Amino acid sequence: MDELIRLENIDINVEASDWEDAIRKAGSLLEKAGSIKNAYIENMINSVKTLGPYIVLMPGFALGHSEPCPEVIKSDLSLITLSNPVNFGSMNDPVKVVMCLACVDKESHMAGIQKIAMKLMQDNAIENMLSCKTKEELYKYINE
Repeated sequence: MDELIRLENIDINVEASDWEDAIRKAGSLLEKAGSIKNAYIENMINSVKTLGPYIVLMPGFALGHSEPCPEVIKSDLSLITLSNPVNFGSMNDPVKVVMCLACVDKESHMAGIQKIAMKLMQDNAIENMLSCKTKEELYKYINE
């Protein structure tokens, strides 16, 4: 199995009060893994505040990210499902699945992003993620 997202970077049924909290919760997994500094989480939030909810890529799914910067220690991904959907102010609201991407540069993460995109284009991808009852089940689904 080619691991796209490590088990420790996945959580399910996360409580988030709003979209900023959802990004903080998904980003905290990357911080805990040693992949980013806390300031990168604020960079992701500020990107949405500045540019709008462009990170809500499809109904129910947001990809939090920001420019490569010194706050990114190593390229990595995290993924959470939310117990209650949050609104970003997008036509694809409400968001139920949040992924965060941290990149050390603008190129090295592209192969992984293409694999994630292929997974998301599968029928019922978001529903399948939400139906996972454990982190291990979601890990297996996303990495198969």
